[in-house]
Amino acid sequence: MLRLQKKTTSGEEKMAIEKVKKWLERWDAQDRVRELDLSSATVELAAKALGCEEQRIAKTLSFEAEDGCILIVAAGDAKVNNGKFKACFGKKPKMLSFDDVEKKTGHAVGGVCPFAVNEGVRVYLDESLKRFETVFPACGSSNSAIEVTLPELEEFSMALGWVDVCRIPEEAAHD
Repeated sequence: MLRLQKKTTSGEEKMAIEKVKKWLERWDAQDRVRELDLSSATVELAAKALGCEEQRIAKTLSFEAEDGCILIVAAGDAKVNNGKFKACFGKKPKMLSFDDVEKKTGHAVGGVCPFAVNEGVRVYLDESLKRFETVFPACGSSNSAIEVTLPELEEFSMALGWVDVCRIPEEAAHD
């Protein structure tokens, strides 16, 4: 059973949200960041806190790369497909360890997002998002999000492009 807990924002999380808001100022989108009363640290919790379908949560997954890390922003119901990932990036996917996430991405686990990331982090958007007009990525903390269109997500994240490295439940049923 999912328990919704009142979320208090720590000083570190507040700083993380402010970092993302500052990043979004260049598009005049900083005031659209929602600071939630409930945790949004997982897809399930974020969907409940935002009152939307889980698949519309734009989760940001962090993977190791030789020269830092790769972030893949995917639909909440999508799962990384090892074969597709290897075909796209030339290596099997290896997620960052819990201890490396904040150090390498610039955001703590539960608040990893494609905005205001550390220099050298490469951001890609997965095709699984293209089913929706708007999606909800986190904004640097475990209780924040912003609703964006796909063109906005592409622009705000400075994504290097669209990739097809995930499967959605309907695809898995047809395999």
